[in-house]
Amino acid sequence: MTSTQVLATDGLTKYYGDVRGIEDLTFAVEEGEIFGFLGPNGAGKTTTIRTLMGFMRPTAGTGTVLGRDVTDRAALREAKADVGYLPGDPAFDDDVTGDRFLDYHADLKGDSRRGEMESLFDPPLEREIGEYSRGNRQMLGLIQAFMHDPDLVVMDEPTSGLDPLKQERFNDFLREEVDRGTTIFMSSHILSEVRKVCDRVGIIREGHLVELEDVGDLLTRSGRLVRVDVAEDVTRADFALDGVHDVAVDGSVRFMFTGNYDALLDHLGSYTVTDLEITEAPLEDVFMRFYGEGEDRDDGDSDRAGDGSAVATGAASRAARETTSGATGGSDEGAN
Repeated sequence: MTSTQVLATDGLTKYYGDVRGIEDLTFAVEEGEIFGFLGPNGAGKTTTIRTLMGFMRPTAGTGTVLGRDVTDRAALREAKADVGYLPGDPAFDDDVTGDRFLDYHADLKGDSRRGEMESLFDPPLEREIGEYSRGNRQMLGLIQAFMHDPDLVVMDEPTSGLDPLKQERFNDFLREEVDRGTTIFMSSHILSEVRKVCDRVGIIREGHLVELEDVGDLLTRSGRLVRVDVAEDVTRADFALDGVHDVAVDGSVRFMFTGNYDALLDHLGSYTVTDLEITEAPLEDVFMRFYGEGEDRDDGDSDRAGDGSAVATGAASRAARETTSGATGGSDEGAN
């Protein structure tokens, strides 16, 4: 069966003056999949999404959404009739009610699934949006993104502000949407969310795509977490083997392992093993292999790039904001 590319980039690049937003991004999202675009704040996620949505023109390279070139305004406008969009920081008119906001978008693009979405995501639609909590604003944005039954939904950090119960409901909903044939492209820095719902993931670092793989394959290739207890006294140097990474000795010996298991078992045979556990690597550990090594990270904000690129990229994007409104009445988020 031939797959269909619903969204694609080829060398997509966006600079803000001399400051890089994204550079040479090439990937494709296939019909009927949930594609996770993963990276910390400042990596280039929002710049990519805003460029694909036509709010910014690329500096170089190309992109297509539902087969339409993102630089062709007329063609992209036609494609957007079948696209749902949720920006990372939805902008609303705080003086109107949620109902009136949805009425406006219904006039623009239809609302065949509005009642279903309102039942699933239930913000207080009779109240003015200015009275909404962060979570209620997010749920209102989700309703408008899905209520016209789009073929493709593009979302930037969609669970931001949702409580754990709503997040779980949203994750279940996404899998149901894929079963209906909807394609989902979503950015996130919430690793557990990506693992639960995404089929494939692209990892972006400092504006460059550094990995593109099935989530399961990424975890498998990234190794296993090993914890072993031995009767003897050992040091980290005793486990300096091929494929052993990040050794810690704290009563137990713990490390990431990507090597040959026969060699590991042979090595363990020289000790009196009292307990052994080998588990799948947490996605957080896999992620930090792309981001953590060699960077100074603030423990209070470990999702941010530690080399200053987040600050530089964010400042540049704020200077280059478009006046074009997004699908939820315009978004004012910076490069992300």
